[in-house]
Amino acid sequence: MDRETIGTDRVRLRLFRDSDIDNLMAGCNDSLTRRFLPHLSAPYTEADAHWWISEGTTGVWARGGAAYAIADPVTDRLIGGIGVDHVVLARCQGEVGYWVAPWARGRGVATAATRALADRALSQGFARLELLTEQENVASQRVALASGFRREGTRRDAGTRPDGSRHDLLAWSRLATDADTPQARILADLPGGALTDGVVTLRPLTAADGDFVYDLHCLPDVIAASMSTVAPTRADVARRCLLAPARWLAGERADLLILDAASGDPAGEIALYLQESQPGEAMIGYAVAPQWRGYGYPGRATRLLARWVFDHTGIQRLTAGTAPTNLRSQRALEKSGFQREGRERGRLVGSTGRRVDALRYGLLPQDLDLDSR
Repeated sequence: MDRETIGTDRVRLRLFRDSDIDNLMAGCNDSLTRRFLPHLSAPYTEADAHWWISEGTTGVWARGGAAYAIADPVTDRLIGGIGVDHVVLARCQGEVGYWVAPWARGRGVATAATRALADRALSQGFARLELLTEQENVASQRVALASGFRREGTRRDAGTRPDGSRHDLLAWSRLATDADTPQARILADLPGGALTDGVVTLRPLTAADGDFVYDLHCLPDVIAASMSTVAPTRADVARRCLLAPARWLAGERADLLILDAASGDPAGEIALYLQESQPGEAMIGYAVAPQWRGYGYPGRATRLLARWVFDHTGIQRLTAGTAPTNLRSQRALEKSGFQREGRERGRLVGSTGRRVDALRYGLLPQDLDLDSR
């Protein structure tokens, strides 16, 4: 790649300068920057900044990559860094990496810089660009999608930490033949970040919800109604909550907390599960804490979720299953417009290990009539 400045209305990509040292130090000592760039020197000193500007960037360019400062297009102040490294010349391939200073976040800087750099690299000989993100770094995953990168899968143990431990990374790619447009998502964001009917509110699950979700799914009746019929471990629940935003972005599933709208207290959980083998269809499941039962929360939550699904995704059929003895769940589904479609013999594993039947329900857009229910 050439070293010419790349300009857009939001960012300017230029070479690093000695005048960037103070801002480079401040950005690289930021806790969030360090969280996702764990191999930076701690603390990041003036000597480290001098080395990067004089030697580090030179090495990247010499390897066939690129190392740009992200600068404000008006003031020219350093607001981040971006580049292409880990170049494989024989494959015309490189890996994009970036960071944004705390004083410039929330302005679309990373997306503007990534799109500009990818456009330049793919027009100057690169056939394929990769981008790796940590599973909990949802902001970076949004940048990848908005910059035209497609999620390809999980690189197992591809990441390393300073202590030598390893962890998985999500792999994204953009090809020279790909359209320069954001990648479409199966599951959109909730309008305003939540759904509510004034009685219950649904919001996306977060890492902070782990304790409530763990206690909920350790209840005997919730365990009995689950597919596994085994209590989850606290670590398993914590990981599911941590990765819930990434799975939503990937279009795999949407996990939401059911809240009492008046108090804001958590009352239960509802989830939407997608399967590649069933295009245009998804399954829902829910659980409500004992103290919130009897108020119709499952039905309200199901109607809210179903309306959003039918109005804002390409999904046009929802399914749900319940044990024949779970009359409460059957009533909730029927009040939400679901229709019983049949009985699946041996669908579930009972508490004794023997397989038990399940009732199958289905919901189509025309079945959902909020005004009459």
